[in-house]
Amino acid sequence: MSLTILAIDDSSTMRRLVQSTLVQSGYAVEVAEDGIDGLEKLDQVKPDLVITDINMPRLDGFGVIEGVRAHPTFNKIPVLTLTTESAAEMKQRARKAGASGWIVKPFDKDKLLMAIKRVCGV
Repeated sequence: MSLTILAIDDSSTMRRLVQSTLVQSGYAVEVAEDGIDGLEKLDQVKPDLVITDINMPRLDGFGVIEGVRAHPTFNKIPVLTLTTESAAEMKQRARKAGASGWIVKPFDKDKLLMAIKRVCGV
């Protein structure tokens, strides 16, 4: 069974990089350009995992995490943050909102794949 991943990032370069990396590893990947776009795509994409940036226009990653956790269907799926932020208080805020893990950009492919396997139990 292939996992479906929704990757949310305001950088088109980062969206393409994440999508390419994950598709090559056998995952189905849909992308969204910001938090609002991502939350609007939940019902359509039906992801098994959400990967979100933190700093985005319209709705940041904390809002994405909270939105996923408030969704009646997807509130239990893992949410990974993939961001340039590395401050302990940002990580703590993400954890409090319900994030399952934190990866710092630029990401290492193997670390990203290990994090996905860890939070998705595959």
